Amino acid sequence: MNFLKGTKINSIVNGSCPVCQQESMYQNSNPYKLSETLKMRERCGHCHTKYKIEPSFFYGAMYVSYAVGIAFAVAAFVIANLLLKLNLLHTFFAIVGTLVVFMPVIMRLSRNIWINLFMHYDKEKSWS
Repeated sequence: MNFLKGTKINSIVNGSCPVCQQESMYQNSNPYKLSETLKMRERCGHCHTKYKIEPSFFYGAMYVSYAVGIAFAVAAFVIANLLLKLNLLHTFFAIVGTLVVFMPVIMRLSRNIWINLFMHYDKEKSWS
């Protein structure tokens, strides 16, 4: 995905620093290590960008999380009900299962989207 370097999509999908996109914002790259899902570095080791702009900065990611969760639920509904032709009860279980299984991914994506609303890629910092 080198062709996406410098775009917000790259930073959101990879969880990389929104300013330089040189390293991950998270201490552990595996979102399914549940005890460390939301543990972030304080600053980028490359460009020294501070991730937590202010106290409680990532509370806003809860609103984004709702929208991302709805997107995952709609995708699960379309696949289960419209493509696989499951009945409504099985479709409901598919939606709940999808949200439970992808919960760590949804939480990280939400944080990535939230921080990328406030910070922008800086080509100068990515090379220094």
